[in-house]
Amino acid sequence: MGQPRKMLRPDRSARDLWGAELRALRDRHGLSLAELASRIYYDASHLGKFERAERKPPRGIAEACDQVLGGTGVLVRLWDAMQAASRHEATPGNAANPPRHEANLGADEAGLISGLAIGTSAAAASGDEAVSLPVLLDGKVVYVSVTRRALLKLTGASAALAVPALGAPTPALGAPVAPAPDANPIEHLTAVRRVLIDNDNLFGPRAVIPAVQHQIGVMGHLRDQLAGVDRRNLTQLRAQFAEFASWLHQDAGDFTQAQFWLDRALEWAYAGTDHDLAAYVFARKAQLAGDMGDPMQAIDMGQAAEDMARPGTRLAAIAAVYTAHGHALRNDSDAADRAYERARVLVARGDFDPASTWGIWLDQAYISVHQARSLHALGQHEGAAAGFATAITNTPAGYHRDRGVYLARQAAAHRGARQPEQAAGIGMQALAVGAATQSARILTELATLDVDLMSRWPSVPEVAAFHQALTSAVPSAA
Repeated sequence: MGQPRKMLRPDRSARDLWGAELRALRDRHGLSLAELASRIYYDASHLGKFERAERKPPRGIAEACDQVLGGTGVLVRLWDAMQAASRHEATPGNAANPPRHEANLGADEAGLISGLAIGTSAAAASGDEAVSLPVLLDGKVVYVSVTRRALLKLTGASAALAVPALGAPTPALGAPVAPAPDANPIEHLTAVRRVLIDNDNLFGPRAVIPAVQHQIGVMGHLRDQLAGVDRRNLTQLRAQFAEFASWLHQDAGDFTQAQFWLDRALEWAYAGTDHDLAAYVFARKAQLAGDMGDPMQAIDMGQAAEDMARPGTRLAAIAAVYTAHGHALRNDSDAADRAYERARVLVARGDFDPASTWGIWLDQAYISVHQARSLHALGQHEGAAAGFATAITNTPAGYHRDRGVYLARQAAAHRGARQPEQAAGIGMQALAVGAATQSARILTELATLDVDLMSRWPSVPEVAAFHQALTSAVPSAA
């Protein structure tokens, strides 16, 4: 009989956290230590010491294990965080943080939210980079700045792993750089934008925002080097990046920054004489206003977008969808129905210019999921839940985070229909997506769901299980 496996304490040290993740990935693939060691061409006894947190692994081993186990970079990111924590604690003359073993953490470091409230400037001064971490505060999800070192001390494995990048650039992103001198800058930046969109889909907005804003800055410097058509094309592309930056901030729950970047996108769309993009930005302003609960702004911006929309594009249909939700927020079901019908007719007609790429994702399923959200706002919860169920079934496989948003809203609809078991069960599915992507749209919806469920049905087993899962994935500030 083999020896029992050493119990790892991910909340105790960075090495335990790394070893626990390696063990979890290895178990998921059904590999023994010896089998994994043979696949990465490494000594099994040494690999076992790394997993048991007895020794710190080389970075190359973290990379090799991650590749074989399909960890999508998590072992490398945890290694980087462990390295940063070791460097900080070993800094000579650091009176505030004298050198000590990682396992010797005080109880106050494991539970005080005050330890999370370290600003980015303070983190920079200490040489330890800051990470944005979601916490539950008064039933809402808010993001606080926490150093890598503090993250590993203040959270368990589930919360730490919920931050995909741990404050460092994702390996798939690479370092954002200016185009090479012999490259076409427009083609280069267009390709970069596509890569960043893919990374957003994989890792969530907070892993991508710094790179997007960096590229916007690069384009600002490139303006002086271009003239004529090239400069106009650059301005149009810069507007597209600004709209993308707005979307990332909106998904991350920072509506102030989302508004700022939409304003920049609109300014640059007009400067680049891109009227289709300007109309799209007005539609996005309507969408953002709906998320912020501002019905009149949603209606005004949506109607402006409809008026501006060029025939042969999907822009009028997109705008009608967001206008409709504004009417629903005003409890005007008739106006909402009329706007959704306008959108459905335009999509059903299908006579779109193939050269127009704005809103190519718009279809009847997209309209249905937004109409379900409006039904929920109008108090028609059972109809909303059924609408979300249909839309989720028809959501393309690649739209992982959108599916999480729809699941969270479907759970809210079941809560409104007084169906706590269904609400909690579907909330669990949404939580898996929210924890992986750090989407504030998902996590905020789930935080509200949790407060309502616990206030009405705390004794329902499914509700209690959902509450425990949420508070494990998103630390509470209470």
